[in-house]
Amino acid sequence: MPDHQQRIAYLLERYVNKSCSREELDELFAAIGKGDDPETLERFLEESWHADLAAPDIDYEQAYQQIRPVRQPRRALITLKRVAVAAAFVLVAGAAYWIMARRQVGSRSGLAEQASPAVIAPGGNKAVLTLADGSVVTLDSTGKQVIRQGGIAIQQQNGQLSYGNQPTDGSVHYNKLTTPRGGQFRVVLPDGTRVWLNSASMLRYPTAFTGKDRVVELDGQGYFEVAANARQPFKVKVHSMEVQVLGTDFDIMAYRDETSINTTLLTGSIQVKEGSNEQLLRPGQQAVMNNEDHQLTVRTADIRKVTAWKNGLFVFNNMALPAILREVARWYDVDIVYTTSPGTELYGGGIGRNLQLADILALLEGNGYDHFRVEGRKVIVLP
Repeated sequence: MPDHQQRIAYLLERYVNKSCSREELDELFAAIGKGDDPETLERFLEESWHADLAAPDIDYEQAYQQIRPVRQPRRALITLKRVAVAAAFVLVAGAAYWIMARRQVGSRSGLAEQASPAVIAPGGNKAVLTLADGSVVTLDSTGKQVIRQGGIAIQQQNGQLSYGNQPTDGSVHYNKLTTPRGGQFRVVLPDGTRVWLNSASMLRYPTAFTGKDRVVELDGQGYFEVAANARQPFKVKVHSMEVQVLGTDFDIMAYRDETSINTTLLTGSIQVKEGSNEQLLRPGQQAVMNNEDHQLTVRTADIRKVTAWKNGLFVFNNMALPAILREVARWYDVDIVYTTSPGTELYGGGIGRNLQLADILALLEGNGYDHFRVEGRKVIVLP
């Protein structure tokens, strides 16, 4: 192996072992930014993926300044299969590393046109809580309060609501947590179940689970870590579909502007029911219900893609531009307007959800065939 390949391999190994000095980090990121020796990087990422290595928790602010120009098309394109490891290199403390893989050859560089100097920031922790009596409480990441509802005390802190084990007189009262476009929030339900709610989503739930089942309703996307209770199954109603669990981790994506409702199981066991069709999922599987004919099928899930939003990332797996822009629209609270048919190339890669909208569009533009102009809160897709 040539000396420069040995050096990069050495730096990568020290990086994963958390033993890199600041000078070595600078050297490694400079090499990555220039696209030096893509073969060694590809091989390392492949091995790291199979070994399930985790990136160390280090501050990359200084190193990131050398990586950021990677917005332009790169000489070395890293396939999505290794995005989780690759993105970890720089997706820390506001940094972002873009990895693209297209099914068609060719790209054009350029920056998204900005018709006004307005900056559209990424979304954050914000939501609206509607109490049983119809009163509304606005929530954000800075709020710290106790919300009282009869004899129930609801804690809000650090972008999370917590109900705890509340006393109950047997009556059932329902609350509704709604995130706007550009918002996300977490809630700990009365039984200890944790729910992450993505942007443009709604979760309706009781303030106490008193019946034989624990039943909640979801619209949009939520990630659930269900507290185990075999005597009281947990059920999620999603439009006409129902998901039943005993204690498990799973994600449901049920946006009305998508073509399907996707239920993905990470651990445990869940049963997905649509009409007379029932499917029992094993970890790593995804149930897909077509929104047109309501057919229910099961396939292997891309877990890293499914849970990316919960971990602060966009991850695209052979996705067309319209599908990507739907995610962008929900997170940045913008409307997408097409003046042309979008390109047919498929994108793969990952990027942090903490970037400004202009950065996201510039990366898409630099690696695809379409251009964009921003007018107010509209993103206009151009030829």
